[in-house]
Amino acid sequence: MRLVLIGLFAGVFSALFGVGGGIVVVPLLILLAHFPAKEATTASLGAILITAITGVAAYALRGEVHVGYAALVGIPATAGVIAGTTLQQRVPARELALLFAGLIVAIAVWLIAS
Repeated sequence: MRLVLIGLFAGVFSALFGVGGGIVVVPLLILLAHFPAKEATTASLGAILITAITGVAAYALRGEVHVGYAALVGIPATAGVIAGTTLQQRVPARELALLFAGLIVAIAVWLIAS
């Protein structure tokens, strides 16, 4: 059940802020390349497709991919992406940036406190 919830959470936030690259790629696209926030997010999601395929192929060659776990996270994440994309289209860019900043700060505090 935890993996399913993690997948849903990851899906929603990946659509809102960009998966993985949301912490590095999205802010850099906004700050250095002057992308609007929503375009930076979609560029990050497109880039993660390429990097995810490359990464999973490298691990698969070593027999280190657990397809069952990936499915337990990935399938709910897909539903989360649909929900997150719908939400992202309704949230103004400034509020989206503030939500993203809040998420990063909350995660940082949580990691420091653990």
